[in-house]
Amino acid sequence: MFILLRAQFVTEVQLKRQEVPSFDVYPFSLPVVRRLESLTLHPHVTFVVGENGSGKSTLLEAIAVAVGLNAEGGSRNFMFATRPTHSELHRYLRVVKGTRRPRDTYFLRAESLYNVATEIERRDAVEYYGGVSLHAQSHGEAFLFLLCERFRGDGLYILDEPEAALSPTRQLAAVARIHDLVRRGSQFIIATHSPIIMAYPNSQILWIGEDGIAPVDYTDTEHYQVTKRFMENRESMLRVLMEDTDDWS
Repeated sequence: MFILLRAQFVTEVQLKRQEVPSFDVYPFSLPVVRRLESLTLHPHVTFVVGENGSGKSTLLEAIAVAVGLNAEGGSRNFMFATRPTHSELHRYLRVVKGTRRPRDTYFLRAESLYNVATEIERRDAVEYYGGVSLHAQSHGEAFLFLLCERFRGDGLYILDEPEAALSPTRQLAAVARIHDLVRRGSQFIIATHSPIIMAYPNSQILWIGEDGIAPVDYTDTEHYQVTKRFMENRESMLRVLMEDTDDWS
């Protein structure tokens, strides 16, 4: 059953600029924060993309904490902290909610999946995750298993660089699962570098650059253009890249 027209859970994220102590200190000095006023989210899937260090993960983490999720990942009742390193940005965000509340919420980030798996076992909650320990699976298998078995639909899901754990084939499987969950009334916010994942059509892509954050078409993203150029001109690009290097053999 298609329910794509239902209202979204989060419509907008606003920065309470008047409360920011200084835009010269981290995380407010990041271009994505320094120039942020409001961020309108797509009702189904919003991709946040940009270079390493642009602030994607910082922004996603702050949104996750602002909606009541744990900075290291998990659902609302995951309040563990192995090392509290998240920024204070969430305190300065105003989350504008839609007309309905999610039945499920989850923050999933590749870098802290091990900690989430450990917390699941500590809580004796493996039965709620298909009865299989995430530690008994590879990183990629565990990540996709969560997406397929734990995410139930009608939920708000925040994913930070899911492709880090997934092969290209598994990334395609993740896209299919995301679409299935969107059809079940879910909303996603995803930070990614993957041109495969961000190709999902029922979405918007927000590019983080030195001028802040703005919408961009899929084929205008650096990820798409660099990948396309490389696949079409692999030998010539490698020749240019390595022309000044010593023999690697």
